[in-house]
Amino acid sequence: MLLIWINSTYGAHESDLLVVKKRNRRYCPIYFQKENIERELYIRSFKSIYVLLCLPTHYGQYPPTTFGCSLSECNPKKVEDGVQLKLKSVLEDKKLQGKSEMRRREKPSFLKEMGMTRGMKIGMVNMDEEDMSEWENLGKLIAVHFERVSEYLEWNKDLFPEWIDEEEEIEGSSCPEIPMPDFMAYSEIDMVVAKLPCEYPKEGWARDAFRLQVHLIAANLAVKKGNRTKMVFLSPCRPMMELFRCDDMLMNEGDWWWYEPEVARLEHKLSLPIGSCKLALPIWKEGSIDEVYNESKIVEDSNKNVMMRRKEAYATVLHSSEDYVCGAIALAQSLLATGTNRDLLLLLDNSISQPKRDALAAAGWKIRIIKRIRNPRAEKGSYNEYNYSKFRLWQLTDYEKIIFIDSDIIVLRNMDILFQFPQMSATGNDGFIFNSGIMAIEPSKCIFKALMDLRMEIVSYNGGDQGFLNEVFVWWHRWPKRVNFLKNFKENITVLETSMKNQLFGADPPSLYSIHFLGLKPWRCYRDYDCNWNIGDQHVFASDIAHQRWWKLHDAMDESLQKFCRLTPRRKIELDWDRKIAKEMGFQDGHWRINISDPRQHMLPSP
Repeated sequence: MLLIWINSTYGAHESDLLVVKKRNRRYCPIYFQKENIERELYIRSFKSIYVLLCLPTHYGQYPPTTFGCSLSECNPKKVEDGVQLKLKSVLEDKKLQGKSEMRRREKPSFLKEMGMTRGMKIGMVNMDEEDMSEWENLGKLIAVHFERVSEYLEWNKDLFPEWIDEEEEIEGSSCPEIPMPDFMAYSEIDMVVAKLPCEYPKEGWARDAFRLQVHLIAANLAVKKGNRTKMVFLSPCRPMMELFRCDDMLMNEGDWWWYEPEVARLEHKLSLPIGSCKLALPIWKEGSIDEVYNESKIVEDSNKNVMMRRKEAYATVLHSSEDYVCGAIALAQSLLATGTNRDLLLLLDNSISQPKRDALAAAGWKIRIIKRIRNPRAEKGSYNEYNYSKFRLWQLTDYEKIIFIDSDIIVLRNMDILFQFPQMSATGNDGFIFNSGIMAIEPSKCIFKALMDLRMEIVSYNGGDQGFLNEVFVWWHRWPKRVNFLKNFKENITVLETSMKNQLFGADPPSLYSIHFLGLKPWRCYRDYDCNWNIGDQHVFASDIAHQRWWKLHDAMDESLQKFCRLTPRRKIELDWDRKIAKEMGFQDGHWRINISDPRQHMLPSP
């Protein structure tokens, strides 16, 4: 029940009530929004009244567009003490008031090119404040009613939380519900027109639950139709590229956008969780605590027609330095050891010498030369000056899907299942962001252009590509952290947690898909122990078990490749210096006491 106070210019007694009463077992279902009650009522001899309305909560925001009885049935209607409510006058006043408040816009000129036919049914999403009278001659306008998502639903806590129970050690993970319309009621819609919320340049404007809700409703309407649907968006902001690919955009005119998305792609994205609040790739079978999730169905579906298989590849990027050449060689060898039949692509710039390019090719990479891309916000000579070179991955348009892997990662298990996930899929990092060390991307010239255009506008939280990409792709799909398992230990980590992590690093057969070597890299340490132990603030990255795992892979490589993992004279000096400081500091782990037996200490580096 909803109690509303209304003021008028006439006199009355406080106890008088205006009630919409039952008539012949029927209610006249005329619903009032509380924000729209402020209007003049023609009521005899009343100054102030209480109105008691039988009002279901979901009608409060989205009242029906039609009435359950005619105006002749509802108006006039007798109420207590002979009070007569002239509903027709009220409704007409409201209609005129609403029209004057609506925003009138010029129709986009591209409507003439859309091949629209008279009599089309046009679904209108979130267009309540727009005057669409000029559209009425194009077809039947159908308002799509939905309950607006709660303002208390938070992006970073509810939709994209930092931590979820991936291993289902407690009770698993779940996502909140975002209200959707009754899509069955709109199954005959031929075209979708949606006004997309946009609060740019407000901080965090893209991470808005209502904005996501409207996108999801529009996408679902297109999918329910079942074939390529004409979609027109009204927004000063570009529609979310995560859902509506820029490749599917046919025209942009001011705030109007014309899209015709591929329904199959859209349907796949909608089948995944609405945020990182739940895994897109589960670890365990649903309802089980020890049975591994069966990936065979996904793989079977992707392999039904081998001749029609999409062109896909793993890829990494090297630029500005040869420090990661050894890491890239090890990455290629680890991928091949898993039995993958996907291409291995290596993007590199002119900083990599020809002998090292030959070694990288021998390791399994197909080489592509790129021109590096400068981060305009980076300081000259800084480590992240050219880390936007990763954007070149989107220029690999001869491939439909790329799984990017950083060159400080080794792969332990076959990861081909990842190709079944859309852009942007990745593992979680801190807060609501994903880690760009392993991610699924879909090459596209228009996305590459968009990334380049945004370089000066977007401020990366960490000054690197990861921070930048997280501002572009705010809606992403979570893989389990086992896919991109970071070699790091929080400062307050318990002995038990440390033991469990090291057990995962050393498990054989492996339970991790990969190990991501943060901190000082294994090939830049002596093989005797993880040299992160030599530096106080690097202890959080130190693991002798993970270190040994990398060297096990190294020893399985051909000797002609191993020589590209030798230490430079300068690096040997740095290692000796770090050991000396560790000894002087008296680090309790005692790794500085270990005698170095690594034969590379006596070897010259490769040319």
